[in-house]
Amino acid sequence: MNFKNIIEAANITNADSIHPGFGFLSENSMFAKICEESNIKFIGPSYKVIELMGNKSNAKELMKQAGVPVIPGSNGSIKGLKDAKNVCNKIGYPVILKAAAGGGGKGIRIANNEDELEINYNIVKQEAKLSFNDDEIYIEKYIREPRHIEIQILADEHGNVIHLGERDCTIQRKHQKIIEETPSIVIDEKLRNKMGEAAIKAAKAAGYTSCGTVEFLVDSEKNFYFMEMNTRIQVEHPITEERTGIDIVKSQIRIAAGEKLKIRQRDVEFRGHCIECRINAENPDKNFIPCPGKITGLNLPGGKGIRVDTAIYEGYTIPPTYDSMIAKIIAYGANRNEAISKMKRALEETVIEGIDTNIDFLFEIIKSNEFIRGDYDTSFVEKHIEERK
Repeated sequence: MNFKNIIEAANITNADSIHPGFGFLSENSMFAKICEESNIKFIGPSYKVIELMGNKSNAKELMKQAGVPVIPGSNGSIKGLKDAKNVCNKIGYPVILKAAAGGGGKGIRIANNEDELEINYNIVKQEAKLSFNDDEIYIEKYIREPRHIEIQILADEHGNVIHLGERDCTIQRKHQKIIEETPSIVIDEKLRNKMGEAAIKAAKAAGYTSCGTVEFLVDSEKNFYFMEMNTRIQVEHPITEERTGIDIVKSQIRIAAGEKLKIRQRDVEFRGHCIECRINAENPDKNFIPCPGKITGLNLPGGKGIRVDTAIYEGYTIPPTYDSMIAKIIAYGANRNEAISKMKRALEETVIEGIDTNIDFLFEIIKSNEFIRGDYDTSFVEKHIEERK
């Protein structure tokens, strides 16, 4: 997180560019600006675009103007509790309060009535200030039982934008994704094209370049609404890579080097089905408390159709300082049943000793009848946790 040290390291090594990954400074407009001023290419969108799309309420207003469907809510940030009450009375409860500069599931609360609004209003502002050093918040109508569907896009510096299909990120805990898959079982070809076109429209409206993800909520009637745009590579990008055969990080670097996209929309081919499970160092039986510590034994899965993205090894000590995710297991199959079967086997093969993980919890979800049927929404994990008690 130290801007000065990173820039100095880049200068000492004669680096001409910096790839920020998917955490830390990846969506920090100030860092992207400093890179530009230091004549170092930030491998991502411009700092102005990061700033624009990083403020969720401003991004929503831009999408409205571009004709992208958005969830009913406040026009920009809320000016005070009285303003919040007026908005809620207009759009109706339940509502969701969100940090304008938010991300990662932080600074989000649901209010079912005015009493809950009064309680959660100050809580969200405090969380926003602590997490993002910005206490601006906005309000949206809370969509019950939605699917969380995102569209991956690639945009070069010559005006070309394509989408690489959808990822279903509905399986999440406290707004943090834990299982993702592509394609989504609820998205047909017609809706996929419609959402892809909306994502491209969103990227063009923002003057976006690099890879990015446009996130939508899809209700039970298959209406979709813009949520936010992630101006970076996503944790779950491997499932799109496996299904399309397109290396998204390589594409990012080529775009940053000024190259034109080598593929057009009609060239994008979708094959098979892919699922990703996020392995976290946490204990699901103790309210998902983080479990840092030393890994004393390790066996990672392999075989055809299995990919593991991780930096852990036997003897590695997981620090208490960062996010609890320590690995990603990706399973690819010819169809969804095959991908589920491979993921079950991969989770069974995975052994991480010395710390607690969520592997068994993920296995429970993957083998559940609801997951196999595709019959779930964003509240599924919370319901599953209650059933385990």
